Amino acid sequence: MTSTSNSAHFKTALFLLAAMIVTVGSALGFQYIGGYLPCKLCLEQRYPYYAGIPLMALAAASAGLKWPAGLTRLLLALGGVLMLIGLGLAVFHAGVEWKFWAGPTDCTAVAMSITTDAGSLLNDLNAIHPPACDTAALRVLGLSFAGWNAIASLVLMVIAFRGAAKA
Repeated sequence: MTSTSNSAHFKTALFLLAAMIVTVGSALGFQYIGGYLPCKLCLEQRYPYYAGIPLMALAAASAGLKWPAGLTRLLLALGGVLMLIGLGLAVFHAGVEWKFWAGPTDCTAVAMSITTDAGSLLNDLNAIHPPACDTAALRVLGLSFAGWNAIASLVLMVIAFRGAAKA
């Protein structure tokens, strides 16, 4: 492998690492800072990022330490596969929100913010209504969180596969 392709793989892996952190970090920020409770499908869309972040860190290390080029390319390709899975999950969720197809029957929030004060626990349980998967919590420029995740997943998938294809 030439140092030019080694550098390209390194830059691609670092970009994907940063982009995955920003994407899932934004979702976590909307949840914990913005107060948007995620539904079951929202949480499932994060799994490819949770797996992809350490994978892209390993890909960057592989390129940076000049490990075999095939290993770096394989790691980038696996990142592309993860983003393809993320794209599928996001498109499915967006379709559920637009009522194109039905979502899971058990689709309610898994993580809820409930006080630990025993005196107000019952009131909190009655006041909190988990989001349903078929209702977008927020739309920005016409797209829900799932729609924006579909775009992010598509872009990251293309970048990962193109990076893996470079010799």
